[in-house]
Amino acid sequence: MKNLFRFIALLVAWNMQVSLHAQVPVMSSYPSAQAVIFLDFDGHTVQGTSWNYAGPIVCGASGLTTAKIIEVFNRVAEDYRPFNINITTDSTLYWSAPVMQRTRVIITISSSWYGTAGGVAFTGSFSWGDNTPAFVFSALHGYRVKDIAEATSHEAGHTLGLSHQSKYDADCYKISEYNSGQGTGEIGWAPIMGVGYSKNFTLWNYGPNTFGCTNMQSDLDIITSAGNGFGYRVDDHGTDFSTATVPVFAANEFEMEGIVERNTDKDFFRFIMPGAGRFELNATPYNVGTGNAGSDLDLQVSLYDGAQQLLSIYNPGTLLNSVADTTLSAGTYYLKVEGKGNQYAPAYASLGSYSLLGRIEVGGGEILPLRKFQLRGSRNGDKHQLDWTFEADEPVKSQTIERSVDGRRFEELAETTVESRNYIYRPQETGNLVYYRLRADLADGRRYYSNTVNIREYETGERPRLMTNPATAGAVQVNSPAAFAYRIMDINGRILTRGQLGQGSHTINSTQLVHGMYMIQFTINNQQWTDKLLVR
Repeated sequence: MKNLFRFIALLVAWNMQVSLHAQVPVMSSYPSAQAVIFLDFDGHTVQGTSWNYAGPIVCGASGLTTAKIIEVFNRVAEDYRPFNINITTDSTLYWSAPVMQRTRVIITISSSWYGTAGGVAFTGSFSWGDNTPAFVFSALHGYRVKDIAEATSHEAGHTLGLSHQSKYDADCYKISEYNSGQGTGEIGWAPIMGVGYSKNFTLWNYGPNTFGCTNMQSDLDIITSAGNGFGYRVDDHGTDFSTATVPVFAANEFEMEGIVERNTDKDFFRFIMPGAGRFELNATPYNVGTGNAGSDLDLQVSLYDGAQQLLSIYNPGTLLNSVADTTLSAGTYYLKVEGKGNQYAPAYASLGSYSLLGRIEVGGGEILPLRKFQLRGSRNGDKHQLDWTFEADEPVKSQTIERSVDGRRFEELAETTVESRNYIYRPQETGNLVYYRLRADLADGRRYYSNTVNIREYETGERPRLMTNPATAGAVQVNSPAAFAYRIMDINGRILTRGQLGQGSHTINSTQLVHGMYMIQFTINNQQWTDKLLVR
């Protein structure tokens, strides 16, 4: 049964003059995910939903500049980074997502129809399947980016089934509907489902909700519950010494990115000191500005030697990032990266993305022979295409493409010529993610690995879908997973139009179609699908 209890966030209205027609960039945080939270900044008319007890609701645009839209998106995307869900500004991805795995959050200046709340949502509406949106009222937030982003993640959380994180005293008396957290500065903390406008470090939480001090709400468990249809992202790095990721050095430096997806996740990395010298590391959580603004991860880095003995732990108490600067002997070393709590925040949901910048300086100033080694991957129809950039001071002896189904255990796929900079092949048709990396063996005997990329295999049975049916005369909208041929026929089988679809959303020009019933046929390789098409 739909829970029609509407959760709101009260705030003070501000008056500001802003641009009402900023360009909304097309952005997606995790395009391979099926589940979608669509951030709608350019206005929308809401009809036929649980909100429309008094008729249509016409929502104006957000009133935000393009730069502010980008920052709101980035902040919200980071809040949802651990999960297998795509935060997007692309409406076509919303419409092509499963109807029970999507929600629209309208960021709008139009609030008079509701009142003086900062936002509102129906609890659990993400899985209702009837396009009921949530709202964030930008003008009532004074167009402040931080506040709008907090409200957006908060209201989207309600659609996923979350209630407020509330605050109680020792006698179980509710002090505040919204838990406002504690602390100041970079590590000042508050729950996303409380109120975190004045805190930098806002996270999902395990704590008492609005229904009583003994009603403990695990935000992470609810977000990833079966009812919402998605869970966490696949782990991107090895979780122990034996599966540690090997970073690629270029001119004595390496850069790596990763995500701490779960509070049990530990990412391991292995590197070699070619001689005694200095090792420096900057471990930085994703942020949108100074003071690690918008971060969701308090990073801790542990350094181990080749015997897997702990050497040092780096986790400054008042900062979210970590810095290491130490002298090491020649040999193998390991880094363990994880999320931790601090004096204000619990470790429960210290999750999110991060980057590592490492540098070694050996005693003789030895420079590693590899300057640049970058792999890129994409899907072209039912084929996977790999392209790479490679620059080295030593001759290359061989290049080998390696493949993995779990991102940890790799096997050889193909050996290319040393001059090759791309590779295309058709994988098995299983629909799973495939991980790739490139191995380079140099003439001096050293071996290097590129970064790892992942591409989803083409799945047999995956096919184009009509985005609207009935369709409007002159414009048939289709979302295609790959390169398909199409043709539209009348009920007698006469072909009226035909063409090719690429991957993505398309509008087929069909001005010759009048009102009535047609058939649309999609073909790839030896597979064919036919759908009824109603034009009105």
